[in-house]
Amino acid sequence: MSSALATGTLDAPRATGAEQPALVRSTAPARIAARQWGQRLAALAWRVVKPSVAILAFLALWEVAPRVGLVDKVFLPPFTEVAATFFELTANGQLWEHISTSLSRALTGFVIAVAIAVPLGVAIAWYRPVADFLNPVLELFRNTAALALLPVFILILGIGETSKVALVIYACAFPILLNTISGVRTVDPLLIKSARSLGFSQIALVYKVVLPAAVPTIFTGLRMAAASSILVLIAAEMVGAKAGLGYLITAAQLNFQIPDMYAGIIAIALVGLIFNTVLVFVERRLSSWRVAL
Repeated sequence: MSSALATGTLDAPRATGAEQPALVRSTAPARIAARQWGQRLAALAWRVVKPSVAILAFLALWEVAPRVGLVDKVFLPPFTEVAATFFELTANGQLWEHISTSLSRALTGFVIAVAIAVPLGVAIAWYRPVADFLNPVLELFRNTAALALLPVFILILGIGETSKVALVIYACAFPILLNTISGVRTVDPLLIKSARSLGFSQIALVYKVVLPAAVPTIFTGLRMAAASSILVLIAAEMVGAKAGLGYLITAAQLNFQIPDMYAGIIAIALVGLIFNTVLVFVERRLSSWRVAL
């Protein structure tokens, strides 16, 4: 009896000592998983914050510089003052009126330019006679700046909407056209030979093989064209318009409403950013077949 009691008394510490490593082993995976989750959350937070750091630093510099006298606050108001004006113009609908006017002009010209330049680029890249016939004219006009032709467009088409849309078409057409030609000409010849060996017709070959393979290069041209459309349109609206972001900036400058002028500039930046984001999204949808590196 006494030996049994003694045995039980002696065995008890051995069992406790055996459970401790087991407990450590059971909690170790949980701690590792928690640490991994923490690292992932930190990486995600840094990924979200990292692009904003430079912007926040720029806005902080904009806010501080006029207040400490580094620049004259009459010509560069603090960012908070410009932001308040931006929201005020947004609330009373004045800013949206100018944005919608500029957007309608830019989108109209951009869509028409895409409808003209993409098929023309495919034809030039695919058919040598078309390239030989059109290349001299294209080389002549693509080296002529769009803004240099603004007076010509106004003289021929008037000061209304037509001249502005035509200028946007001209500015957008060449980036799209040249990138389409480059994209079609650089399609992997093996893809074309494979499609021909499968009996694809010329139209099916272009539609199902060449254009999808050229999508990344074409979209590079589309994004360049989108930026050009905003650029030339704002310049055209500064010269002759009664509405639009270019008109808003010029009118605000002439009336010495400096915060309004900066609000218009911020609106242009946001419109360009949204335009580019939409194009990047569409490009990723259309080129989802590409293998990510």
